[in-house]
Amino acid sequence: MTGKTEPPERLERRRADGRRERVSAAGVEYAAGHQNMMQLIQLRWIAVFGQVATIVGATYVYGIRLPLVPMLQVLACLIAFNVASHLRWHEVRYVRNTELFMALLVDVAILTSQLYLSGGATNPFAFLYLLQVILSAVLLRPPYAWTFVLITAACLAGLSRYYLPLPLAVDHERGILSLYVQGMLICFMLNAALLVFFITRINANLRAGDAQLANLRQRAAEEEHVVRMGLLASGAAHELGTPLATLSVILGDWKRMPEFTGNPELLEEVVEMQAQVQRCKAIVSGILLSAGEARGESSVKTTLATFLDALAQEWRTSRPVQHFVYDSRLGSDLPVVFDETLKQMVCNVLDNALEASPGWVRMEAMRGGDELTLRVTDKGPGFEPAILAQIGKPYNSTKGRPGSGLGLFLVVNVARTLGGTVSARNLDGGGAEVAIRLPVSAIALEGAPASTDV
Repeated sequence: MTGKTEPPERLERRRADGRRERVSAAGVEYAAGHQNMMQLIQLRWIAVFGQVATIVGATYVYGIRLPLVPMLQVLACLIAFNVASHLRWHEVRYVRNTELFMALLVDVAILTSQLYLSGGATNPFAFLYLLQVILSAVLLRPPYAWTFVLITAACLAGLSRYYLPLPLAVDHERGILSLYVQGMLICFMLNAALLVFFITRINANLRAGDAQLANLRQRAAEEEHVVRMGLLASGAAHELGTPLATLSVILGDWKRMPEFTGNPELLEEVVEMQAQVQRCKAIVSGILLSAGEARGESSVKTTLATFLDALAQEWRTSRPVQHFVYDSRLGSDLPVVFDETLKQMVCNVLDNALEASPGWVRMEAMRGGDELTLRVTDKGPGFEPAILAQIGKPYNSTKGRPGSGLGLFLVVNVARTLGGTVSARNLDGGGAEVAIRLPVSAIALEGAPASTDV
């Protein structure tokens, strides 16, 4: 049994989409890693102040003799490392899991050094290792986290044998008056407070990264949907070409037949049928042009005002609209490149407005700086709240017809491809407005000024 083999171009496109999704996912993960690294830098500053307060309190409040010089040297190393980390990661915006792992290892090395100088495992602040382990479980991938567990366990085991003794009596019978018990309570409260504060912030970063990754996957799925629709539309356009050509020939023969030339009413209907067939052929040619399959045709070099004026005039004459207002406030003209896809995008929005409001449609074109804005308004019933909240999603429609809801979906994706946006809202006085915003630099001819104040 043999299976169907994918065409090479489709297989290559799928591979490219997969590579692009993996790169995007990695970028989201590295961006979240940068935010988590900045959280670690903040936590390290808190550790610096905490160590200073602990050394001062133990020496001058409790009268505990500590090796101040080496402990302050370790503290100076921590400060220097944190300053260097801040300078580095302030400029570099992407942090990998390996770099987070190494940063946590430095924190463990500093903690181990301080504990070695102050009683080792007998120091109640040895429980700060738990804070490091929990942070590693949240920030790192499982292999790194388990490695971190082994390293911290080895450090604690080593401190149980090798350390400078701390002159602190373990007098548990005194309860809360015992210095050891007080140290444990302080360590517990410090661990709990830091965990609640930073874990909530780190989880917020992780959730934001997951949401961004889900959005990228959704966009990839929508773009794949658009590609499939384009392939279907291109195939349908090829198939429709032959019957439309046949209809055109038949109508031309009818127009010359005596039965029609002698009947003005029938002849007028034949002429109208010919006009509609020509319109269908123009739509088919536009689909093939958008798919890059037209006969040697390419994007049209024109000016912004010329293109929009011609589009508005063509749409007005080819649609049964009672009153169409086109308000052009573009200011100075600009050489641009337009193709059939952009034309269909604008016409889709106008067609939706016409369907909602056959009596009145308005299109306003304006340009400010590097942004072209097209606003299409109508006097229809407006968008339902559920539809308005999901603008741009496929099959998001209340028309109840198969395939409905694809117009704005295609509009949003075409605009997004050009770096633009599409927004929709209901007007206070009734009706709805759809605004298309495109960067002028995406459609301007090379060498043309992309921004001109109006």
